[in-house]
Amino acid sequence: MVTSPRVGVLALQGDVREHARVLADLGADVVAVRRPAELDSVDGLVIPGGESSVIDKLSRTFGMRHPLREAIADGMPVYGTCAGLILLADRIADGAPGQQTFGGLDVTVRRNAFGSQVDSFEVDLDVPALGDPPVHAAFIRAPLVEQLGAGVEPLATLSDGRVVAVRQGALLGTSFHPEVTGERRFHALLLDLVRERVRRTGRADAAR
Repeated sequence: MVTSPRVGVLALQGDVREHARVLADLGADVVAVRRPAELDSVDGLVIPGGESSVIDKLSRTFGMRHPLREAIADGMPVYGTCAGLILLADRIADGAPGQQTFGGLDVTVRRNAFGSQVDSFEVDLDVPALGDPPVHAAFIRAPLVEQLGAGVEPLATLSDGRVVAVRQGALLGTSFHPEVTGERRFHALLLDLVRERVRRTGRADAAR
């Protein structure tokens, strides 16, 4: 029997429902993750947009920071959008005082690189890894990837060459919010990575 991939959405703060809806529409078994036990039950994770500094603080309050860092280091497929990208980055160029990340992506990210909420915009982006048509991307108080390590693949850039989507192994990050524009291919790619890991490790069978 083929089981649905079990994927969590980190539900400490941010646009959790939008990601959960996309994942469910793609056939995933979706879990809201707030506690370490819930993280242990999933084979992949989405870190949603929101306030990266707030999610960071809440992750420590809920005892999630260390388990999240361990899961990422252990190879769990994770997709971070906007604030989620910031939290996956190894380095923040302009973090709030005391702000930490979960890490995993060998990148430097700048928060709110495009300005405030009123400077939000939408644009079509070519993403060769996803094929045609272009991705319609919504940038809302979005971060920007300023530096990439040697193992990081840029997936999408703006017309001026600035990087707004990256992949490193099983980790994906986008500056924008595909979950609000009806774009599902990044989530589908995450599910492919989850299925690949489950086939390789058999973790889902062991966990259920």
